[in-house]
Amino acid sequence: MDYYIIKKFLGTFFFSIVLILSIAIVFDLTEKMDDFFENQVPLREIIFDYYLPFIPYYMNMFSSLFIFISVIFFTSKLAGNSEIIAMQASGMSYHRLMVPYFISATILFSLGMVLGGWVIPRTSERMLHFTDQYVDHFTSDHARNIQMEVEPGTILYIESFQRRSSIGYRCSIEKFDGKTLIERITADRIYYDSLELWHLDNYTRRQFDAMREVLDRGKRLDFTMPIVPDEMFISAQQAHQMTTPELRHYMERQRQRGSGNVKAFEVEYHKRWASPLGAFIMTLLGVTMSSRKVRGGMGKNLGIGIVLTAGYILFSTVSTTFSVNNVMSPFMAAWLPNFIFLAISIPLYIRASK
Repeated sequence: MDYYIIKKFLGTFFFSIVLILSIAIVFDLTEKMDDFFENQVPLREIIFDYYLPFIPYYMNMFSSLFIFISVIFFTSKLAGNSEIIAMQASGMSYHRLMVPYFISATILFSLGMVLGGWVIPRTSERMLHFTDQYVDHFTSDHARNIQMEVEPGTILYIESFQRRSSIGYRCSIEKFDGKTLIERITADRIYYDSLELWHLDNYTRRQFDAMREVLDRGKRLDFTMPIVPDEMFISAQQAHQMTTPELRHYMERQRQRGSGNVKAFEVEYHKRWASPLGAFIMTLLGVTMSSRKVRGGMGKNLGIGIVLTAGYILFSTVSTTFSVNNVMSPFMAAWLPNFIFLAISIPLYIRASK
């Protein structure tokens, strides 16, 4: 009986994925067709660099929707055919009935963790690069007011920096011993050479020793600094291109440097745990809503299911926006939809089991 339910669950889940993603690809292709023709994008790049990564990316993003609809669809059919009544008449309790459902949810949870943590970051890198090049340019070649701790006790500030030329204007480098300023260098221009080698033009260096100050000016100063130009251009899109260990390491490094623009990365990190765990919540909610035999078939259950999953996705999107705008913590932004729907699921499960 467990094998029968697991086969129904996973079969319906993957069938719904194929069906919905096929429709999504058709709509997306229709919307972007003009961009493809205008930029003369090769067919090979469209298929392998955009639509092939498109499938796992959106499959993982809307996995909660697929799981919920799949559970409601095939459980309503089981209830409509009196199969659940037969299972309980044979001695199977409602709690025991949930075992194959949660086995299936565990399989989908593991799949979601692997996809979201390792597979999708590698494939989405090509898709985002394709989107940036041919559809919607979202990367910036110019950054302003950059301030970060490049190494312990060393603070870098650059008023303006160009990515293509690797040149910045009006910069300062301050070195601290604890809370005491021991050296400050200002320059009209800073530019990157290679291997973490940087050059300052028209610099002024002040070294402080108690009440004494040593002043030094010059045309050029060469020094090493453990940072490269790409690290100055933090984009929320980059979070999708990092594996989970890389994302965690990146956040720790940016916090040490004092960068304040890591909210989107923190939300992405928490979502990689919250979204797969949502499989258990959606499974629990779907079973409790559709395990009773009712008049009118599964139409009502499917309608309620679509509304609830739309609300789940809406909660996820809105809470992410609140977090980026410092209204909500990244942890709550990622986990709030799960907490709300778990609070809805538990009373319904208790009622259904009785």
